[in-house]
Amino acid sequence: MNNNLATRVEAFMQRLEREDVCMHGFILSVGGNIKATAYYDPFKEGEMHRMYSVSKTMVGIAIGMLMDEGKIGMEDRVVTYFRDWLPEKEDPQLNRLTIHELLRFSTNHSRDTYREIDDPIWARSYFRVPSTHEPGTVFRYDTSATQVLSELVRRLTDKEVLDFLEERLFKPLGMRDPKLWLRDPSGSCWGGSGLCMSLRDLHTVARACMEGGRGVIPSWYIDEMTKLHTPTPLNLKEEERYGYGLQCWQIRHGWAMYGLGAQLAICIPQKDALLCTIADTRLDMVGVQRVYNAFYDELYPYLDTEDMDPTVYESKVSALKNSVEHPNEHAGTYYFEENELTLRSLELRGNALFLENKRGKGVMRFGIGENIVDTFPGLPEEPTLCSGGWIAPDILRIRCYLIGTSPCGVDMLVSFADTDDVHTVTVQSRRSDEPQTEYFEGIATGYLGG
Repeated sequence: MNNNLATRVEAFMQRLEREDVCMHGFILSVGGNIKATAYYDPFKEGEMHRMYSVSKTMVGIAIGMLMDEGKIGMEDRVVTYFRDWLPEKEDPQLNRLTIHELLRFSTNHSRDTYREIDDPIWARSYFRVPSTHEPGTVFRYDTSATQVLSELVRRLTDKEVLDFLEERLFKPLGMRDPKLWLRDPSGSCWGGSGLCMSLRDLHTVARACMEGGRGVIPSWYIDEMTKLHTPTPLNLKEEERYGYGLQCWQIRHGWAMYGLGAQLAICIPQKDALLCTIADTRLDMVGVQRVYNAFYDELYPYLDTEDMDPTVYESKVSALKNSVEHPNEHAGTYYFEENELTLRSLELRGNALFLENKRGKGVMRFGIGENIVDTFPGLPEEPTLCSGGWIAPDILRIRCYLIGTSPCGVDMLVSFADTDDVHTVTVQSRRSDEPQTEYFEGIATGYLGG
């Protein structure tokens, strides 16, 4: 066996590190044989990881199983199964919506309906919010549609989608790692985004799909699922313009399960190759595309011509670099008037930022040029991975990743200035959008001593 593919894997990893992609892990397999596995400390094999919209593909597989049993049809009207939730005022566009259109995201709503109204049963919101356009006409990424599909599984089986899949998919495929599914306020599985499972279990499901379902997933549904069903030429992101199948994406050389932040199963049937990743690219607008591009440039051309011994790589989540060896001193507490960050006070003590905002008092601890594990300010139950680096003598950058059940993050610049005996700090912060990172988007200036 030549070992040339190992050089390509190393180039793939080096490129992602060079481009500051926050990887948590990956598995590369060819011909059903795992070639390379990597976990980036502190992430470990077998641990649950939020899959975000990979959840959609799993819900779609559950629907495919029920179709295979004849319990539901692709062209069935959705309202047939939800007579108890129909609006008082007839909605003709809703009445024409089919299961197929839910699956292929060619629906009748232009926004996620559970974000539009206050209803603890998120699936029910789909029937309470009026249609915005004719179904079956254009693509609209519609997480609320998957919520309806998840509810449909519950109505047809009397089981939440997690319990159904545990019985019908996960256990039959030998998946034993822990799993959970985040819930809506009513306690129903958040079908479009809430699944937490391990990287190796993601690889198991994706590999089973590439092998025709292994007698567990209906092979005809896999064929349908991975075809082009809805064109997506107006999507802004490059890899999302190849079209959409049934709760999964078309990509330039195959198809993919695709979750926010680069939770990916990149399936390449022509080369019988599969790359599964877990990551958090949410602070980088092109982060997911960086993973795709690194795969296509560094690995894809060689997958059917080169080989390697199975290899496990050990790495670390990338940290900020420190550019200034001796930054200026910035002692004291800075106080803020009303501002969009809701900051009230801030003090830098060594490698810790003591702050008070609308959530209360908290501390953001960070390593200089390295990540440390701690907790998020005001949320002691939220574990973090946080690094900092001085980019100028008076400008500190801090990047804090939340690494619990909703991977997300905050990226901040803390800029000190002295002008005419006025000592100020200006904080510029952006976040990936989750409730945990509320109050960390915007700019504010504080003054030393009030």
